[in-house]
Amino acid sequence: MNANPRNIWKRIFTFMVIILIVFASAGGFWFYRIYFNPSVQTPDKKQDFLYIRTGTTMPELMQQMADEKIISDTSGFMVIAKLKKFTVPKPGRYRIKDGMNNRELVNLLRAGLQEKVSFTLNQIRTKEELAGRVGAKLEADSAQVIFLLNDAGYLSRYGMIPSTVMTLFIPDTYFFYWNTSAEQWFERMTQEYKKFWTEARKAKARNMNLTQSEVVILASIVESEQFRYPEERPLIAGLYLNRLKKNIRLQSDPTVIYALGDFSIQRVSNADLEVDSPYNTYKYAGLPPGPIRIPQQSSIDAVLNYQECDFIYMCADFETGKHKFSKEYDEHLKYAREYQKALNKAEIKR
Repeated sequence: MNANPRNIWKRIFTFMVIILIVFASAGGFWFYRIYFNPSVQTPDKKQDFLYIRTGTTMPELMQQMADEKIISDTSGFMVIAKLKKFTVPKPGRYRIKDGMNNRELVNLLRAGLQEKVSFTLNQIRTKEELAGRVGAKLEADSAQVIFLLNDAGYLSRYGMIPSTVMTLFIPDTYFFYWNTSAEQWFERMTQEYKKFWTEARKAKARNMNLTQSEVVILASIVESEQFRYPEERPLIAGLYLNRLKKNIRLQSDPTVIYALGDFSIQRVSNADLEVDSPYNTYKYAGLPPGPIRIPQQSSIDAVLNYQECDFIYMCADFETGKHKFSKEYDEHLKYAREYQKALNKAEIKR
């Protein structure tokens, strides 16, 4: 007896529906898995950061995340990215957490919700150190930073020249987006400089017959002479101002060390004093052309609020780390001999 064609078609239809349900269920499960299941893995199951450089394309981002083993299934991430129309990565520093799913990661990167970087500017002597500090913290290229610091045409926009540009930077902790460029970083630093130099500070500099850069240059010497005891800096500033007014060479050992470029020197020799450099204040009168370090804000204020005195000479006290001040040269020589004797006893030769 022949089967009823109608029943056959019913069976075929039922079979097809079952197949469709199976595939739909499997597809739904797969989509649920790539959408909601954890996909991000970080070292030691802790928070980490994903750095996306400026100009990174989507394929490059996929390769980077695969190489850094941030996600194991890039195809699943791409499905969600396309669904959410995330096609152009935004550069930056993104905090990622172990166990994040593709949806959370795509939302984070698509919105560009990067975290700022803490940038501390302190204890820097040279342009190379400064550029290195910037390059280690930001996307800005250290070579580009050096270029800007030495570009007279660029610096003229800010009233600076290559020798004085280091007086522009005010030590503090600042917060930047990681993808800050060298130019953007420099512009931000100029804004911080303007904030620091209030009308009150400018007026004090004018009353001293010093430019803002000259104040910072003097502060760099004062701080280098006395790093341990800040309370002594206003007096040292007053002494150096006396020497400048009397046209007496500053004769500061830290300026000689800066000229030599060897910051490990603990004892300046007579031979060192002969180095031919505009930073050698034993050989050249007045302030050097630029700072010998980026001084702290407190050191700049120590100069602006210098202590008036009659002292012309000072000599380090080896035992206390402070200084002995003198009005007369004979008294200074006495202190100098005591200091040299202490250095010999401690076997400090260089």
